[in-house]
Amino acid sequence: MTTTTDIVPDSERRGLIGALPPRLRPFASLMRLDRPIGSWLLYWPGAWSVALAGVYGRWDLFLWLGLGAFAMRSAGCVYNDIVDRELDRGVERTRLRPLASGRVSVTAAWVLTIALCLIGLIVLLQLNRPAQLLALGSLALVAAYPFMKRLTWWPQAWLGLVFSWGALVGWPAITGRLETPALWLYAGSVAWVIGYDTLYAIQDTEDDALVGVKSSARRLGDQAPLGITIFYALAVLLWSAAIWSVRPDWVALLALLPATLHLANQALRADPKDGEGALRLFRSNRTCGLLVFLGMLAVGLSTR
Repeated sequence: MTTTTDIVPDSERRGLIGALPPRLRPFASLMRLDRPIGSWLLYWPGAWSVALAGVYGRWDLFLWLGLGAFAMRSAGCVYNDIVDRELDRGVERTRLRPLASGRVSVTAAWVLTIALCLIGLIVLLQLNRPAQLLALGSLALVAAYPFMKRLTWWPQAWLGLVFSWGALVGWPAITGRLETPALWLYAGSVAWVIGYDTLYAIQDTEDDALVGVKSSARRLGDQAPLGITIFYALAVLLWSAAIWSVRPDWVALLALLPATLHLANQALRADPKDGEGALRLFRSNRTCGLLVFLGMLAVGLSTR
């Protein structure tokens, strides 16, 4: 017989989740409260866009976008687990997730998803109309994402379209219209996401093969480090184009040097046989996002 203790992962016994009342822990686990990296990665493209646009007194947007990233990433995780609950039961890393293990009902998970989306709605109301309309445009992409791993070897590309959407929202939130720099930022972020999510997928290549889940890490195989290098290089080139479209000055491009070196270090250390190492490199993209943000902020404020 399986006991409750057998189906509760260690992550629910320690840290932030472990400090919560036992009844709340499975819901916190659904939201990935113990893994804030996803919220950071969703947050950065929007913050870059606001920063490069020059901020113009809307410093509060950085906080609102942070709250929105947390709420929508959490909602996305719950929705993803609803869709993937059968697949998750067949993967060692995910079999103890609350829905896969039966500790949370599908109905309760939907209620949590709706509650988190209502928080996202509060954030949406803080934006101007163009930014609101663009933000709503991401919903179809978000809804389709969990199914991509069943349809294509490149679900990481679809994730890039979703996780980079903030770059299209942040710029019009400042300027009132969507312009070329935001498009360059968005394209660069998509390439960045494909690179770092390929790193993330390395840890699951064996389990994914067993359950028939597709990923860029499986498709690239031993060439995954080369693929990551190419996508990271493309990201830097596209971010450079965004900066150049705002300030056509070679000196301004130096703002990306720290992030470029950080990404180069990741690419050089990527090993398709080392899942734990790949996970550490993936998590370091929170720092990369900060470095890009500081560069975009410096350039954006210098053009005012």
